[in-house]
Amino acid sequence: MQPLQPEEARRDGAEDAQWSRPECQAWTGTLLLGTCLLYCARVSMPVCTVSMSQDFGWNKKEAGIVLSSFFWGYCLTQVVGGHLGDRIGGEKVIVLSASAWGFITAATPLLAHLSSAHLVFMTFSRILTGLLQGVYFPALTSLLSQKVRESERAFTYSAVGAGSQFGTLVTGAMGSLLLDWYGWPSVFYFSGGLTLLWVCYVYRYLLSEKDLILALGVLAQGLPVSRHTKVPWRQLFRKPSVWAAISSQLSSACSFFILLSWLPTFFKETFPSSKGWVFNVVPWLVAIPASLFSGFLSDHLINQGYRTIAVRKFMQVMGLGLSSVFALCLGHTSSFCKSVVFASASIGLQTFNHSGISVNIQDLAPSCAGFLFGVANTAGALAGVVGVCLGGYLIETTGSWTSMFNLVAAVSSLGLCTFLLFGEAQRVDLSPTHEDL
Repeated sequence: MQPLQPEEARRDGAEDAQWSRPECQAWTGTLLLGTCLLYCARVSMPVCTVSMSQDFGWNKKEAGIVLSSFFWGYCLTQVVGGHLGDRIGGEKVIVLSASAWGFITAATPLLAHLSSAHLVFMTFSRILTGLLQGVYFPALTSLLSQKVRESERAFTYSAVGAGSQFGTLVTGAMGSLLLDWYGWPSVFYFSGGLTLLWVCYVYRYLLSEKDLILALGVLAQGLPVSRHTKVPWRQLFRKPSVWAAISSQLSSACSFFILLSWLPTFFKETFPSSKGWVFNVVPWLVAIPASLFSGFLSDHLINQGYRTIAVRKFMQVMGLGLSSVFALCLGHTSSFCKSVVFASASIGLQTFNHSGISVNIQDLAPSCAGFLFGVANTAGALAGVVGVCLGGYLIETTGSWTSMFNLVAAVSSLGLCTFLLFGEAQRVDLSPTHEDL
C-alpha cells in the first residue's frame, strides 16, 4: 500500500475532523446564539448613546467619537482572527475572545464612573471591544470551512449569520425596555452577562479545559500555521474585479455602520415621544426575512440560468442603490410612521448585500476567500470609523439629519457604480485545480 501524498493526507484528516450531524446541529445553534450575543454587545452603545450623552454632557462630535471607536479596534484584527482560527481552531478563538468582550461589556458602567474622564474610558472600552470582536467572523469562517460538510455549509453559514439580525433585534427590544425601566447601565449588564453565560455553556458542554490550555500554549509558543496555501497575491490585487469587490464591501459596510450607529439617536431626537422599542425593533424584524429571501432569490435566479455576475449586480442594486433611496427619504419626512417604514426598508434591503458582494468574494477567490474577506472587511471597518465620525460632525455642524442620510447615499452610490462597472464573477485566484464560474 502506497503512503498518502501530503495533500491527500490533509484531505483525509479534514474529513475525519468534520462534525457529525448531531455535533453540527449543536454547534450551529450555539454559534447562532453566539452571533446574536456578539451583536447584542455591539449595539448596546448606540442604543444607550442618547442617555449617556445626557448624563455625561457629550455633544454630537463626542458621541460620534465613542460610537466610531469600536471600529478603530474592529478593523485591526480581521486578518488575525482568520490566522488564529487556522492555528488553534476557530471555536477556541471565538470562546476566548467572547469571554473578554463579555466581561468588558458588563463592566462598562463601572468604567464610565471610574473618573471624570468619561469620554476617554468609554472610547478605550469600545476600542477593546472592537479588537476582540474583530476576530469573530474570520474565525467563524475558518471553523465552518473545516468542520462542516460542503453539502451542508451554505445552510449552516446562513443560519449562524442570522444571529446578527436577531442580536440587533434583541438589544433593540430588551435594551429599550431596560433603558426605560432601569437606566442605561442595565443594557450593558444584560448583554455582557448573557455573553459570559454563553461562554460558560460552551466551555462546559462543547469544549474541554484541555482544548483551551492547548490553544493558549500554541499562542504562547508561536507555533507555525498548520496549513499552508500559496496564493499569487500580486496578481490577485492587480485585478479590477477584486478592487471592485473591496470597494463595494467598503461602501456597504460603511453605510450599514453609519445607520446602525446613528438611527437610534435620530429617532430619539426627532420623535422624542415615540417608544424606543418600535424604532429599535421593527427595522431588524424586517431585516431577518429580507435576508433569507435575498439568499433564496439569488440561488433561484442562478439555477434558472441567469449569469452569476448579473445576479450579484442585481443584488447590489437592491442592497446599495434602492436602500440608499429610502435612506434619503428619512431626511425628508416629519412623520414617525413613515420614518419607521423608510428605515425598515433601507435596513432590510441592505441585507441583499449578503447575496451580492459577500458571495462575490467567494466567486473571485474561493481558495483564499477568508483572507480576502478579512481585507475587504478591514477596509469596511476603516470606512465605518470615518463614516460614523463624519456623520456626527455633519449633524453637529449643519444641525440637520439630512446631511447624514446624504452621506449614506453618496457612499452607497460610489460603491454601486464601481461594482457595476468592474465587478466580475470569474475566478482570479489562478488555481489550476478549480474551474471558473
